[in-house]
Amino acid sequence: MSVSEQPPATPGGPAAEIAAGYAFEGAALDLGALLWDGVCHPDAPIRIPLPVLNRHGLVAGATGTGKTKTLQLIAEQLSANGVPVFLADIKGDVSGVSAPGEDGEKVRERAAQVGQEWRATGFPCEFYGLGGTGPGIPVRATVTSFGPVLLSKVLQLNQTQEQSLGLIFHYADSKGLELVDLKDLRAVVAFLVSDTGKAELKGIGGLSTVTAGVILRSITAFEQQGAGGFFGEPEFDTGELLRTAADGRGIVSVLELPSVQDKPQLFSTFLMWMLADLFDDLPEVGDLEKPKLVFFFDEAHLLFKGASKAFLESITQTVRLIRSKGVGVFFVTQTPKDVPSDVLAQLGNRVQHALRAFTPDDAKALKATVRTFPNSPYDLEEVLTGLGTGEAVITVLSEKGAPTPVAATRLRAPESLMGPVDAAALDAAVKGSPLYGRYAEAVDRESAYEKLTAEQRAAEAAALDAAAAEEAEKAAKQAGRQTGGRAPKPEPSLTEQVVGSGIFTSLARSIGTQLGREISRSIFGTARRRR
Repeated sequence: MSVSEQPPATPGGPAAEIAAGYAFEGAALDLGALLWDGVCHPDAPIRIPLPVLNRHGLVAGATGTGKTKTLQLIAEQLSANGVPVFLADIKGDVSGVSAPGEDGEKVRERAAQVGQEWRATGFPCEFYGLGGTGPGIPVRATVTSFGPVLLSKVLQLNQTQEQSLGLIFHYADSKGLELVDLKDLRAVVAFLVSDTGKAELKGIGGLSTVTAGVILRSITAFEQQGAGGFFGEPEFDTGELLRTAADGRGIVSVLELPSVQDKPQLFSTFLMWMLADLFDDLPEVGDLEKPKLVFFFDEAHLLFKGASKAFLESITQTVRLIRSKGVGVFFVTQTPKDVPSDVLAQLGNRVQHALRAFTPDDAKALKATVRTFPNSPYDLEEVLTGLGTGEAVITVLSEKGAPTPVAATRLRAPESLMGPVDAAALDAAVKGSPLYGRYAEAVDRESAYEKLTAEQRAAEAAALDAAAAEEAEKAAKQAGRQTGGRAPKPEPSLTEQVVGSGIFTSLARSIGTQLGREISRSIFGTARRRR
């Protein structure tokens, strides 16, 4: 297929059949116009029905082919239709969705090619940052909420160490020891390998000092990377992502990640925590006229890299089931092979930008990508290597849930700013948000660290008092022998009563009475919210 531009003509033959596959009756997002034999047909729009956006999707393509602008284009139209959107801004160039775009020759040319009535428009946005690092309203999670499975991925623990971490969480959950931040987790691990705490886990497998040492070192290294601030309170309520603006448009939630892009395991796992938290919290709603939220999972390959079989199964189950809760998930990555086949099979909407075939591995990836598409009159290997920036091969689900014909597409131009807003405007937007006062300041309340420290001090004081009492008793006996009489038996002191209550003999039994039932956990081991 030639990629040269020719005067537009009414499509016929296979092109007409492709165009007919996108003639939906209900509400739909306009992605662009059909490309056939090098010609762009503005009278053949390529669209995606609004109700099927909870059937998930994939946006893929080589670096520099326009994936970010595609996300921006879809996010704008979702917002305009009253659907909230979540975007991760890894490179720092998505914040422009909040500001009107800049008119220019290239924008007008693209609009004319695809039959778009372009109008500069900004959209309602909230900006977030992980743990208060960089610009944005701080997003934090408690260690308890994050859970052992996701935390093991962040700490890069092996399967045995992950199982031990799960045991530690089980103990903390059952004893009412809230793990708010990493110092709480460190305190519980240290207690369970101490002389006092060792017996606590014997009945369910125990915790070796070697494994505990690995976990503690991993936590320390993690904190030294500056990641400690991501865990704490106030914990972010993912329900904030479901809000709409006063004018009815969906709010675009942008998670600013440039300052943590050197911590890929962290931000990809944090995105999964947000998705898992939504999954746990939302009720079943079935198919809706429009989704409650569309969640774009950027740099998706980082989530799957090095993931255990159990972890992948949890992702697959979450993606499969969250659709019925009204949430659509789009994975964004370079090639479909970055996504496991069980997950890829659930992604009904596909936007594939250009791929490169410079190396044998590239050529292999290209052939694998072509095999993931339905049969098509296009020579997809040729098309995918010949697409320009802002062009893509698309197939989506129709209103009836059937795949649409594969369509090479020239995409519309975003109407918001295609680049970052300036730092002052971003800072003003963050501090002017009604959520800023709720999440800006970190809170360090009493949790596992404080409880264990207090118990340890009480036990140490009790031991000292017991020793002093023993010395006093010895002195009294000695005095009695010297006088030839029997010393009167003293009343038990408050200290002796404390020692007898179990603090001295078993610190853990005292801890176990502090709170009631064990925390229940979900697919990913994340804690279910108690509202």
